[in-house]
Amino acid sequence: MEIVGLITEYNPFHNGHAYHIQKAKEITNADYVIVIMSGNYVQRGTPAIIDKYSRTSMALTNGADIVIELPVIYATASAETFAAGAVRILHDLGIVTSICFGSECGDLTLLSSIARALCIESEDFKDSIQEYLRQGVSYPIARKQALLNTSALSGYTTQQIEQVIESSNNILGIEYLKALYRLSSDIVPYTILREGSGYNDLTLDTTFSSASALRKCLQTPTDYEALKRHMPATACDILKSAIDKTAPIFEDDFSDVLLYQLYTSSNERLSEYLDMNEDLANRLLELTLKHHKFSDLAESLKSKQYTLTRMNRSLLHILLQITTSESKEVNPITTSMYARLLGFRKEASSLLKLVRLHGEIPIITKVADAEKLLDNTQYKLFKKDLFVTHLYNQIVATKFNTTLPNEYKKGPIRV
Repeated sequence: MEIVGLITEYNPFHNGHAYHIQKAKEITNADYVIVIMSGNYVQRGTPAIIDKYSRTSMALTNGADIVIELPVIYATASAETFAAGAVRILHDLGIVTSICFGSECGDLTLLSSIARALCIESEDFKDSIQEYLRQGVSYPIARKQALLNTSALSGYTTQQIEQVIESSNNILGIEYLKALYRLSSDIVPYTILREGSGYNDLTLDTTFSSASALRKCLQTPTDYEALKRHMPATACDILKSAIDKTAPIFEDDFSDVLLYQLYTSSNERLSEYLDMNEDLANRLLELTLKHHKFSDLAESLKSKQYTLTRMNRSLLHILLQITTSESKEVNPITTSMYARLLGFRKEASSLLKLVRLHGEIPIITKVADAEKLLDNTQYKLFKKDLFVTHLYNQIVATKFNTTLPNEYKKGPIRV
């Protein structure tokens, strides 16, 4: 039996995602598709535009067989931690035979060469990164410059390497490969050449428009006919039914909660949150006197050294109370995972039995069962997910006067 794993956000689900599922099954000859999906918060450092159960339904009605939630501490982290957390879950399930991801280059050999170079990390490579960081550049730029100088990639041109490591999906692909390498996993990687708009392209002008373009469209009165051209019909119907009831949700909807956190936190406390430091904390406290929206604060914090996405994540980690020490405690390469089941197709229910037989991971279908199934570290992660989901639900209730089911009552989606 062939089972392919996909790592996703579906924020929201669009034609490109449906194509990814279709092609992944085709090139891996997979019988089933298991999806690891971010919950109500995503890696770009913002809340998901629509809740995790709605996005799960979108996936299950468009080719996915099982959807498992990626814990928020990984879902909102750097590309490296995001990827490692998701790959670790796929690995621990014990039944996944392959992983398939989209990339701008479509060259698995080149991506694998870069991944190995980053895993080995010679002393010269580490020193080179630190030297560039001392010059005040951001970490992604420092790592890029160090890679260009490493002898491990001497068989490739500077242009080839630059094109790969400056593209979002290539970067994630490299991180997936690094995680597989570090876990000594038997999961076989595949990549699909990304079609259509780029990750950050905001125009709805191709069959495979980006999720960023769809989110921009949802910031204004929505043209559903336009959305229908860029989303599968079932996904579009789910989104349409949620509009002005439970969606869309944006980072600025959390501004009041964020500002409360900032007003009641000291510089020292802010410095403890993931992706924060003392300098950023000082600047942030000064900026709260001028700006009162999440997006304005992030934009004002952005600099040559810190990207907007990094600043979004910094603010989100303050909002969700995710600290650096918590993150270090749950390194995904060394931490045992759990599988929070968000939904499944009835035809795929046999896979859950196989995981229980062959996997090294507890499956959570009921919140009430979590404490007895999880160890202390896993349960701490799980409680964080409960907290951030209930916070998201509260924002939905405040904005739309609609109550989403709480985590204690909501079971997995079945289709």
